[in-house]
Amino acid sequence: MPQDPVERRVVVTGPPRRSRPASGYYRPRTEIDEQTTLGHTYVRSLMRTQLRAALAVFAFLGLLIGPLPLLFAAMPDAHRLEWGVLGFGLYAPMVLLARWYVRRAERNERDFVRLVEDR
Repeated sequence: MPQDPVERRVVVTGPPRRSRPASGYYRPRTEIDEQTTLGHTYVRSLMRTQLRAALAVFAFLGLLIGPLPLLFAAMPDAHRLEWGVLGFGLYAPMVLLARWYVRRAERNERDFVRLVEDR
């Protein structure tokens, strides 16, 4: 029997007992939840990008629909043309524009979530 017993090394695996974030590490989701200035800036940035997309759609619609009264005034006896342009000519561009806007808004939100999510 040896006089110096061999010490065994015990390896403990498992989750750490303390879950303190490292210093200098910040979590944007916490900033938003606590309504700090930085969190307010994040949300304001998202709102600004959504507003920019909405204003682009509004401007395009204004350019598309705005000149129509002048066009209709130039041709006073073309009632069928007016109904054709309003009923069929504007439908496809408006649907495409709405589709573009929804995709853009979803992409903005996806980018925001990617920015804010915890890693």
